[in-house]
Amino acid sequence: MTILTPSLEDYLEELYRFSLSSDSVRVTDLSHKLAVSLPSVTKALHKLNKSEFISYQRYGEIILTEKGKQRGDFLVKRNRLLQEFLILIGTDCDITAEAEAMEHYLSDATICSIQAIVTFLNNNPEWHKVLLENILPPVK
Repeated sequence: MTILTPSLEDYLEELYRFSLSSDSVRVTDLSHKLAVSLPSVTKALHKLNKSEFISYQRYGEIILTEKGKQRGDFLVKRNRLLQEFLILIGTDCDITAEAEAMEHYLSDATICSIQAIVTFLNNNPEWHKVLLENILPPVK
């Protein structure tokens, strides 16, 4: 698997999100969504193109390759999982920002462990209640 920097993961994740609702994505769409400059987007797109996550030519369409779709799907699911985990443990934080901060720095093994915890807590509400009542500090 090609290793992506956190920044390139953000670009690919947003490209994937855009692809779910639109046939085409423009450089300006990514620039606005990620609050970055147009040259930064173009530079990232060239790197994603070189790594074969997208098909892109300057001023042309941005198209996710199959590899890009698979990785983008993983990135979106990872983000949702971390948000769900933070909700389940009753943390008092900006869930979206916290998940974004965590996602780039956790190993695949840790993500799998978090998935197991989320599945367990969802399937065992009585244990989720015990966790929230007795193990974690009360949420203010």
